[in-house]
Order: sequence, then structure tokens, then C-alpha cells
Amino acid sequence: MFSIGPLGFAAPWILLGLIILPLLWLLLRAVPPAPIRRRFPGVALLLGLTDSDSQSARTPWWLLLLRLLAIAGVIIGFAGPVLNPQTEQSGDGPLLVLVDGTWADARDWQRRIDRLDVLLAEASLAGRPVALVSLTDLPAEGPVFQAADAIATRLPALKPAPFAPDGEALATFADTLTGDFDSLWMSDGLARDSRADLLAALETHGTVSVFESPRTITTLRPARFEDGDVVLRGARVPATTAAEAMILAIGPDPSGVERQLASLPITWEAGEAEATASLALPPELRNRVTRFEIAGVQSAGAVTLTDDALRRREVALIAGGGDREGLELLSPLYYLNQALVPTADLIDGTLADVLLANPDVIVLADVAVLTAPEQDAMLAWLDKGGLLLRFAGPRLAGSDIGRAEEDPLLPVRLRSGGRSIGGAMSWGEPKALAPFADTSPFFGLAIPDDVTVTAQVMAQPDPTLSDRVIASLSDGTPLVTRKDVGAGQIVLFHVTANAEWSSLPLSGLFVQMLERMAVSTRPAQADSAELTGTTWMPEDVLDGFGVILPADTLPGVAGERLATGLPAADMPPGLYAGDKRRIAVNVMRDETELAAMRWPARITVEGLAVTAQTLLKGWVLGVALCLLVVDILASLLLSGRLTGARAQAAAIICAAMLFMPHTGQAQEADDTFAVASLTEVVLAHVITGDAQVDDIAAAGLYGLSQTLYRRTSIEPAMPIGVNIETDELAFFPILYWPITANQPLPSADAYAKLNRYLRTGGMILFDTRDADLTGFGSGSPEGQRLQAIARLLDIPPLEPIPQDHVLTRTFYLLQEFPGRYTGREVWVEAAPPDAEQVEGMPFRDLNDGVTPVVIGGNDWAAAWAMDRNGNRLVPVGRGMAGERQREIALRFGVNLIMHVLTGNYKSDQVHVPALLDRLGQ
Repeated sequence: MFSIGPLGFAAPWILLGLIILPLLWLLLRAVPPAPIRRRFPGVALLLGLTDSDSQSARTPWWLLLLRLLAIAGVIIGFAGPVLNPQTEQSGDGPLLVLVDGTWADARDWQRRIDRLDVLLAEASLAGRPVALVSLTDLPAEGPVFQAADAIATRLPALKPAPFAPDGEALATFADTLTGDFDSLWMSDGLARDSRADLLAALETHGTVSVFESPRTITTLRPARFEDGDVVLRGARVPATTAAEAMILAIGPDPSGVERQLASLPITWEAGEAEATASLALPPELRNRVTRFEIAGVQSAGAVTLTDDALRRREVALIAGGGDREGLELLSPLYYLNQALVPTADLIDGTLADVLLANPDVIVLADVAVLTAPEQDAMLAWLDKGGLLLRFAGPRLAGSDIGRAEEDPLLPVRLRSGGRSIGGAMSWGEPKALAPFADTSPFFGLAIPDDVTVTAQVMAQPDPTLSDRVIASLSDGTPLVTRKDVGAGQIVLFHVTANAEWSSLPLSGLFVQMLERMAVSTRPAQADSAELTGTTWMPEDVLDGFGVILPADTLPGVAGERLATGLPAADMPPGLYAGDKRRIAVNVMRDETELAAMRWPARITVEGLAVTAQTLLKGWVLGVALCLLVVDILASLLLSGRLTGARAQAAAIICAAMLFMPHTGQAQEADDTFAVASLTEVVLAHVITGDAQVDDIAAAGLYGLSQTLYRRTSIEPAMPIGVNIETDELAFFPILYWPITANQPLPSADAYAKLNRYLRTGGMILFDTRDADLTGFGSGSPEGQRLQAIARLLDIPPLEPIPQDHVLTRTFYLLQEFPGRYTGREVWVEAAPPDAEQVEGMPFRDLNDGVTPVVIGGNDWAAAWAMDRNGNRLVPVGRGMAGERQREIALRFGVNLIMHVLTGNYKSDQVHVPALLDRLGQ
């Protein structure tokens, strides 16, 4: 194809016809020939007469120009002009298409899919077999070449992974390549060590072309807590011009609904690849943040999850007796303060006061006796997951608690007195610590040689003592003991919190032990020794677009693997939970290097831009035809033939044709609506005229569609609002109809359309949204309006959903159907009177039809409602109970859609005994 700038020509040789235009100009100027002028006196007799048929002496120049333009248009039109012609890839052999398929691709993933679609279309026209390989999901058997059309059907299922390709796997993949083929590499633009070897391997089989986006890759490194602020670092590549972005802090609000809690801008100067921003948040708000993300960037690299490394624990410190003025180093709380101030929020006050603040940890340093109300309050706090950390001392050693029987606030029974150098139960010299057992939370910590113990409180021998000891001295006596109480635990250090009984508080081991007990904030990077031998279960994981997904079906991850912190297919980025601790694995780490890929000069690198190719042949020929029509009219005008009765009649006819109604456009709009509704499953809601109700209905069906997409094989398109007066209803399997008090009644034609819809298998979900105010059939305005609307509808007899109705088990097993509200009966088509329960089956033999109507008032759309960012729009209930109610509402929606699309197929199980009897089994 010959091109001139953005304009190409399919048959450029026809353009040679433009050469004759100057000749045509001269020819048209010479025809007709100019008259010869002769003086003839007799012409005076003709003066005053009018000639009805006149002719110009010469063709006017503007008419000549018009004709030449028309002829030029015809020539250019037949030359096949094309605007923005696509450059076709050369070659005729097999084609290997490689896609990095990483989180860095996610920011412009659709552009990549569009570019791949164009490449596959060109390969299909050329008859080239194609193999499509994602480097983050390599085929075990190597690339398989197929027809390009078959490969194109896989594009919608292609998604970016939230991790980078594995270098060893790429090397193995390169060894599987055989034969000659060309390669097209869809790169994410980031430099990796594994690229060079793979590129060299590909070049041995044929030419390699690279497609790469010039857009900036923006990422977010893990959040850190420094000097009282949350510090966030953003990285980008390439770092050319100045840029600014907004970082959002996301987490649950007090009612448990996830939303934006705070935001802060981050700015990169020109040439800077890294930028830092600090955010000051109150401890309660900071502890609720679950992730930070860059607004408007859909990529797992722009999201950083938070874990215990960011969540500063609230620790209450309480010491027995009063402070001794002037002896600060002997204070039971001095070393605890020094160890915890950098990593925890400390709370001072009486025990009653700090319990009201609900801290994460309460430290009792040599506190022996608690009152009965204080003990009851402490036990209630422990049941909810609190950590009680106790230290021994003279008061605890001299008291009688935990002697005859185990005290509820001590992990073990204690002996009277204590043990010290020179005491009744003494040893000759200070004792060192024994190595920590592999079952201890302190396992893997190095014990300094200078840490010794000179005194301790002794534990009474007990059958459960060995299970509760988590640290001991070299002679086997307990140093630290622990027991669980409800969801919390009690830990006792059998030495003081100061240096009176041991040198432990003077060492770094003391701080590490507090970290292991989750008294203070965890270090950012998990210690491999600490994680050895443990298994961590994923709670939530990120996909390539940075969307949080549930991890219910994923297996656990070994602690040694988690310590590497490198996300991969076996450990996607997400939040991993262990024993009383959670660790976040993020795409970007502090040490992750971000650099742009520099391809060798011999490699052709193209962008992702796919400009729509527009064929101009029809337009150009149409313009040429219009010019010829104008030429005809101009010629008639010059010859005086556009006047008179015939000319006036022709003008009237032309004007009438111009103002005739254009039914084609309306038909085209109807066809577009039909195609959009039929090509995919579409959930629809009835437009009520109330903007707020209609918006919630649309958002509710969008949220339900997203749930169906994630949990089932149904992939709904965007919901559509329908006007029951003008739109065709047969395209939609279900209509959600929220009832408003002032909603107009349908017309007779609309009722006929609705009844036809109900009789041909459609379902309408009527929702009066008033379950918080009234019961079914009572006199609420919405209920009265529903009765008026339903009066002319062909609705069968109804009954509350029975326990054995198929809606209770089409996908989930349900016995309640809440929405934003709960407790309201839901009505469906009544079962046939002769429906009987088959022997040995838990439900009746019902018909195979779908109930045409479901009626309730639980405001389901509000419970389902979600915006495009995945945020829930309407609160449901309070706290976790409300979220559980929302989950049941979503499950009801899934059951409802599955029931509409599959009928009562779950009821077919009642026919199993008859089928087995027929088969002679």
C-alpha cells in the first residue's frame, strides 16, 4: 500500500489519471469555441428581443474547476484511499507472540489486547500459524502453533499476573523452542536479567520485533512508620518530566465498610525516579488501614498492603507500688519504656482506665493482687484477644497468689518465695538461658553470652507445665511461661522487668523477645529463622490489576518461602496469616530495582497505538457525485432551465424528500440495543423515574454482576436500565423492579408486553424496599403501589419461599434471603397442590419451571450496590454482622440468577430413584 503521511491508497496506479486534469482544463475551455465577432448592421433589428434558449460564449472558470474536482474525486476514490493504514507485519512463516503478562502491563492492558487483536488479524489474512505464550504462565510442552483465529478467541481470558516471570522457567522454556519462526514480544518495559538470554534464543529461530508502551510505570513501595508518621515511597520509570499522584489509604470504617480513610499527594521532580510522602494519622485510624494505593493506576505495583509492620500496638504499662524518685533505672517500667517507645503507642493510667481504652497489650510489672472487679474485667478483655504480659518481682514472689491453685491471671502455679544466689533455693552462680526450642516463639533468636539470671520465681511442677514453658534457663527451670485464655493469652516472665534479677532487660534479646510476643510492632522484613518450619495461610491476594481477591482455595505457604518475599505463582502478593501474626507480600519491596528496558539497536521496537483504519473510498466517491450534481444544477441555471412551473415542482419534490422522517436511524438504534442485550447475559432494572432509586438499582446489579463473574461461570455485561413502555423486554432473563410510591402505572401496551415477558420465561423481582418499616401486604405507600401495578399482571398464586424451594440451593444453601433489611418474607410462585416428597429425598418433586415473579421488600439492590472502584455504596447492619448479612444477600442474588438461567435443575435429583429403577439398578 502506497502512503502519503496518514493517507494510504490500495490502488495507487489509478492516481496517474490525475495527470490528465490539466488537459481536461484546456479541453473544456476550448469547447464550445468562442464565437467570431463580425460587424453586421442588421443585428440592430434584433435589439430588445429575448432568446429563451441562451448559451454562454465560454464555460465559466468556477464551473470548470467544479468539474475537475469531481473528476479528481472519482479518480482518487477508485484508487482506494485509506486513512491511517495499518502497517502489516512482514513474513509468511509461523509466528510466536510473547506477552510478559505482568503487573506492569496492567495499566494499559486493553491497549495490549487491541494490539494483539490487530496482529492476529494480520496473521490470519496471511495464513500464518500463531502460538501465544504468556511469560508468567509458560506452557509445559512449549509453544503450540494454531490458526490465528483460534488464538484470538483466547484473548478475553488473558490476564496480567501480579508477579514477574521466573528466570529459570524462561531458560527451560527457551530450550523447548524448535524450528523457524518469527517472534513478536509484547514487553512491559521493565529491565530483567532473564531478557537477554531469551532474546538470544529467539533470534536463533527468526526475526524478533518488540511492542512496548512509552507510558510511565508508577509503583508504591511498602509503607513504613518513622518518627510518628507513615512514610510512603513511590517509584517510577522512566523519570523524565515532573509528575504528581494521589495516594489513598483504604480500610474499614467503624461499621466495617471498606472505604477511603485518608489521602496525600506525592510529587516527583523532573528526573527523579523516587519520591517520598509522609502521612500523619491517629493510632486508631492508622491501625485500620489495610492498604495504600495510587489513585487511578490499575496495577498491583501501585498497591501496597499493610501488616503488623505498620500497625503500632497500643500497650498499657502498669507497675506495682509507687515510683521511687531518683532511681529511674530501678523503675520496673524503665527498660520497657525504652524498648517499646520506638515501636508502640504507650498508654498510662490505672487498670480500670486502660481497660476502657481496649489496648492490644497490658503489661503488669510486679503487680501481685487485683480486685475481683479488675480480675473479671481483665478476663473479659482476654477473651476478646488481649495479651497480658506479666513480670515477676518482690511483690509477686512474696504474695500467696497462684500457690494452692492456679490463678486465672497466671499461666502456671508458683512456689512460695523465690530463687536467688545465696537464697534458700540458690545456685552457686548466675544461670544462662538455654537455647530456645523449635516450638517456642523465640526459636532462632541468638542468645548473648552476657545474659544471665540471678533470681526468679519458681513454677510448681504440673502435668501441663512443659507445654506452657516457652523459654527456660540452662538448668531447665522456666524463664517464660504462657497459656491461652479465650482468644487471648497470658505470658509470665519469671524475672523482673528491670535489671535487679537478670541482665536480660539490658540486652537486645529483650527487645527481640517483645517483638516475637507481638508486644511491639513487628519488623518490616520477616526473619527467615523465625519463619522456619511454619506454614502461613493466605487471607487475601492481589491480581495483576491490584484488585483484592479472596484466597479461600489457595494452599498454605511455607515460612521459608514466605521469608524470601518474592511473589510468584506459588505465592501471589497478598496478606498471609500465621500464629497471631500477619505478613504482607507486596509486588514492590524496598530493595526492588525499577529500570527501563534498553533493547539492542538491531531490535525493532514499536508502540501499542492502534489507530483505527478508515476506508475513504465511499466518502470520496460520494463527494465526487455531489459535485457532479452541483455541476448539473449550475449548468441548468446558466442555461435558464431552472425557472418555470416544472422547476418549481421539482424543487417541492426535493424538499419533501429531505424532510421525510428517517426511520433507518431509529431502526439502527433498536438493532444496537438488541445486539448489546443478546450477545451477553445482561441484568436489567426497570427505570422508575426516581434518579436516586435508579442509580442504586444500577449499582446493585453491577455489584451482583461482579459477584457472578468472580464466583460462577456467568460473565454478565454491564447492567441496563429499561423503559417498559418503549424497550423490548425479551432480551433480559430477569428484571429488577424497585417500587416507588409515586411510580406511574404502565400503559395497556406495556402491560401486554410485561405479561408476554412473564409467560415466555422471564422473571421480575419486585422490591418494595420497605422491610424496615412494615410487613408484606401492609399499607406502606410502596406496597399499595405494588398492588396497583400487579393488578393487571398475569401473576400465578404465590406463597412464601418454602424450605425445599430450589432457590434455597441453586448455588448456595440458604434459608434466609436478606438484603439491606432482613426479616421480611419473600414470595414466589406456589408449588402445585399435588407435589409430593419422594421417598429418601429431602424435597418435593416440583415442576421444572422458573417462578415468574419474586416479591419482597428487603432492598436487595442497596445491599449489592458497588461503584466502579469496588467500594460498597450503602452500609448494611453494623460491623461484621452487617457484612455477613451483605454476604448472604449476595448469595441470594447468585441463587436467583442461577435459578433464572438454569431452571429447577437441582430438583431433577428427585428423579434419581425412578431412573435407577428404569435402568434395572
